[in-house]
Amino acid sequence: MTIAVRTEGLTRILPGEVPITLVEGIGLEIGQGEFVAIMGPSGSGKSSLLYLLGLLDMPTRGRIWIDGTDTAGLSEDELAGLRLRKLGFVFQFHFLLAEFTALENVCLPMRRLGQLSEEEAAAKGLRLLEPLGLKKQAQKRPSQMSGGERQRVAVARALANDPVILLADEPTGSLDTKASANLRGIFQDLARQEHRTVIVATHDPVFAQAADRRIFLVDGRLQPPEKAAEHLGAGVQP
Repeated sequence: MTIAVRTEGLTRILPGEVPITLVEGIGLEIGQGEFVAIMGPSGSGKSSLLYLLGLLDMPTRGRIWIDGTDTAGLSEDELAGLRLRKLGFVFQFHFLLAEFTALENVCLPMRRLGQLSEEEAAAKGLRLLEPLGLKKQAQKRPSQMSGGERQRVAVARALANDPVILLADEPTGSLDTKASANLRGIFQDLARQEHRTVIVATHDPVFAQAADRRIFLVDGRLQPPEKAAEHLGAGVQP
């Protein structure tokens, strides 16, 4: 199995008069094409771990490898380039730009990477929107779309630069049951059919059950499922 994400002793501590440990001693290997759900009670460190894996936050200690690249010692510019090329992000609140159309939002990462012309980026954006059922909404602005449609646009935008790894933070938190099920199926297809690594921080046990593997955090530390169940109370199986 090709390893897409690997960590050793990953720790994040917020400095201060009373330091706050967000995650501690995390050692993980996540394979290419694997769909992984990160679970835990509120304040357990799910989002903190996801932001570390996405290079949006830097560890206090420990190391992270992304698609074989050791991120320790990389400059800010090098980290930004790695994020742009290798990683895609989907958040609970889609963060689409209100003044741009769905297609324009999807094309933004391509424009930042600068490898495609405007015409090529637009054509690729439409190709990304079509399998998500959004080709007809390409010229609509976010205010003209439903919550589920906006979140699917955010998924298309996250895939704009063909990332190896897709990370999502509570992506169904603002969606109804039908839209959540739709997004769940999209993530499964991305892992199983396109062989992308999908890592989702979620409190939703139904969504988590769709993953190939579930990782449990309690107080910033990895826990075996049976111990985590005491805190989750959600009946999620390992």
